Amino acid sequence: MSVHLLLSAGRGPQECTWALARLLCRLEADATRRNLETHRAQTVPGDRPGTYQSVLIQISGAGVEAFAASWTGTLCWQAPSPYRAGTGRKNWYVIAQPCQVDAPRTTFAEADVDIVACRTGGPGGQHRNKASTAVRATHRPSGIVVVVDTERQLSLNRRIAMRLLRQRLEHGDETAGRAVTTARRRIHDELVRGNPTRIERPETSKQEPASQERTRRRRRQST
Repeated sequence: MSVHLLLSAGRGPQECTWALARLLCRLEADATRRNLETHRAQTVPGDRPGTYQSVLIQISGAGVEAFAASWTGTLCWQAPSPYRAGTGRKNWYVIAQPCQVDAPRTTFAEADVDIVACRTGGPGGQHRNKASTAVRATHRPSGIVVVVDTERQLSLNRRIAMRLLRQRLEHGDETAGRAVTTARRRIHDELVRGNPTRIERPETSKQEPASQERTRRRRRQST
């Protein structure tokens, strides 16, 4: 199973694109520790080298849904700005949301269509009113129904009905595809700065003072 996460710097300052790159590396490292596979399906670079305006990442493996949930929401990279030394701000926000990449396409097969001959009223002469030349076609998987009575031959109406069903299914797939694209674009504007669901910081190579003191005590006790 796989999940797609869209990470976006939204409309934040350039530090947010830098923060996104750092958070992305942290997410990938976390996924590796959990035996999950990651793939950067799509990247939009920022203005500076090594930064990203947005990244669509695919995550696959057992437990991927719980992992994705732990990285969903407003993410905060807490570190001084690498570009503006004078600013005191240290919190840079990125949004991460699961998203659908492609809308499923409907496979059309004539075996999935129920054809019923029927009569229709209205103008058209005695032949149209008395003979069952009209066609009611139902596409079972989608529930779409069309009725065709434009021709006097059943076979011709059947052929038209099949074509209409195919066209309606294709139109539905196109509409669903546009909806998926719109939903992905909307994520970029949903970034809320503050109250993050996850805070990440750069790893320090030096030990914290308290940790160093504990290490010195253990050494003294061992001697």
